[in-house]
Amino acid sequence: MRTGSVRKLSGVTTPARLLRLLSLLQTRREWSGAELAERLGVTDRTVRRDVGRLRELGYPIAGTTGTAGGYRLTSGRDLPPLLLDDEEAIAVATGLLTATGTEGVEETAVRALAKLSQVLPDRLRHRLAAVGETTVRFPARRGTRVDPAVLGLLGGAARDREVVRFGYRRRDGAVADRRVEPYQLLAGYGLWWLLAYDLHRDDWRTFRVDRVTAPQPVRHRFAPRPLPAEDTVTYLRESIGRALARHTVRAVVRAPAEVVAARLPMAVPGRVQAIDGERCRVHLSSDSLDRVVQDVVALGPELEELDAPPEVREHLREVGRRLLGV
Repeated sequence: MRTGSVRKLSGVTTPARLLRLLSLLQTRREWSGAELAERLGVTDRTVRRDVGRLRELGYPIAGTTGTAGGYRLTSGRDLPPLLLDDEEAIAVATGLLTATGTEGVEETAVRALAKLSQVLPDRLRHRLAAVGETTVRFPARRGTRVDPAVLGLLGGAARDREVVRFGYRRRDGAVADRRVEPYQLLAGYGLWWLLAYDLHRDDWRTFRVDRVTAPQPVRHRFAPRPLPAEDTVTYLRESIGRALARHTVRAVVRAPAEVVAARLPMAVPGRVQAIDGERCRVHLSSDSLDRVVQDVVALGPELEELDAPPEVREHLREVGRRLLGV
């Protein structure tokens, strides 16, 4: 079996073989010399020589001897080049793209994104460009994981004006089929959102990308419609505000508005309004009792007045009893 592999790979150049070896070392904790030789179609001696070359290039590869011996890529002081597969490269680039709008790391993220974009193959550069061209960013405070493959597909469909169908997980966990015209990706509140025209509802909708499952282009182009608002960020914020209206609380806090706003996890406009330099009025709403109670607690000890419905007050008492153990 080894001989056949050697014949098959005998034309592979040394640089290509080194890249293949490095890729293997990055996918598993440890490899034996025999396993690597089998995968590469070379002799054990060639594997040892190639490992030595990678060490000279700065890759920290540890080796052990004996029957259980092998090779392992370890942590080092310097950062050598990395090999990423398609999804890993898009995930890293998407993270950098999001960070380019984050205060404090913007300049570094831009430099890193420029370096990565320069070496991406055309097929991946095209996908990354689609995300960048169709994304609007605004401040966020908390994060939710999103599948970079889903993000790339939606970004490409929005740029190319192609109808997409997908499953959408609602708050109650049920999944509903959607067929939409995607227009824009928006990044904010630690989430990714898709602004799209819902062909089932015949109206504009915003979808959380982390709730989108199995998106598929239907190979049908659409003519662009006028957007529902000139400022799509404000449109999204207002849409979120309308959705979070099941439980509503109003409060007065003896603290500056900017201090109180910083305590709340979502910077929805209008939630905190200054009364004067030392006091502010807060409007909270959510479809979850736990969420609205968490926001009330986040207002801090300076809370002066609380106007809340009975179910919210009872839930506050219950949370207090649990915390106090009574």
